[in-house]
Amino acid sequence: MDVQRATRISKHLARHLRHDPGRIGIALDAQGWTSVAALLEASAAHGLPFSRAELEEVVASNDKQRYTLDGELIRANQGHSVPVDLALPAAEPPAVVFHGTVARSVAAIRAEGLRPMTRHAVHLSADRETAMRVGARRGKPVVLTVDAYGMHQAGHVFRVSENGVWLVERVPAEFLRLPG
Repeated sequence: MDVQRATRISKHLARHLRHDPGRIGIALDAQGWTSVAALLEASAAHGLPFSRAELEEVVASNDKQRYTLDGELIRANQGHSVPVDLALPAAEPPAVVFHGTVARSVAAIRAEGLRPMTRHAVHLSADRETAMRVGARRGKPVVLTVDAYGMHQAGHVFRVSENGVWLVERVPAEFLRLPG
């Protein structure tokens, strides 16, 4: 499959497995799972037919490992704006984790900390390079360092998704180290 088609399918999956399943007539269960057969049928009916083999290739080759296939079910690993409970257990984070953003957001973050905005959790990276790539999607990246150890000691609950993204309800400003 060519890169353009794989990207189109991946964006389709992100939209409908994370944000708007009803648009194509699929439903997510409480943990975000839906039937592969229903997804394939609904996608074809809404102008993007693809095969199970193509779906498996996109899931396997996705650079961020955004999706999980489990037999006849599929879900996004995190990033939902629709109600789901991924049922991820609490986990002890590394001492520091990172968050990629853009310069225009730094003043608000400095004042309010990191909030999930339209998502269920704040997304944090285990390494600076990943955070840099995340921030670069919307402009010149700024990487924030999060004192995950301090947060964990203060009772904040961390979870880690199947693809290694650290999730937390919010990051208060006092646990952030901002550049400049």
